[in-house]
Amino acid sequence: MNDGRGEPMEPNAPAERVSDVQQPDALSTVDPGLYVVVEDTERLAFHDFYVGSRDRVGRALAMTLGDADLAADSVDEAMARAYQRWSSVSRMDNPSGWVYRVGLNLARSRIRRLTRRRRATADRPADVREPDVLEPAILRALQALPVDHRSVVVCRLLLGWSEAETAEALDIRPGTAKSRLHRATTTLATQLSHLRPPADS
Repeated sequence: MNDGRGEPMEPNAPAERVSDVQQPDALSTVDPGLYVVVEDTERLAFHDFYVGSRDRVGRALAMTLGDADLAADSVDEAMARAYQRWSSVSRMDNPSGWVYRVGLNLARSRIRRLTRRRRATADRPADVREPDVLEPAILRALQALPVDHRSVVVCRLLLGWSEAETAEALDIRPGTAKSRLHRATTTLATQLSHLRPPADS
């Protein structure tokens, strides 16, 4: 018996199996440097996002929470989580909205934990730093709003987000965002009526 090329074959020699044949490793042909380029590109993209959004979202949280220190801690933690999930967060229509929602939820969780540890008092703690605003009356009026209404006001009027972006950031329906904004601005208009310039006589 021959192998078709005139060479004799041993009758009992096992045929070569496909699995025994060395196959090229597709991954081995990929330049490892490409992974570094992708990682560096993502890091640079997140850095640009952080620089452009961190302070703005932090101020928005400070206005919502009425506590600049809590807002700073919350936005930093939210940014850290955004970095960990940047491959998915970066593809969102409004990554800043995701950071705002996560920061707000973190702050609320912290407040609930603190509340469980001690009874809430009527007076604000002395070490709470209020956000900087031009008109203290505006801050007082905002803090008088329920947090759900206050957050809509901050997203729509301070951050300039659309109704759809605000609804996505707060995980509510657009119609809910619209109605909360209407009720909030109506209340604010009443509370801040003394700031309106006098009508011309």
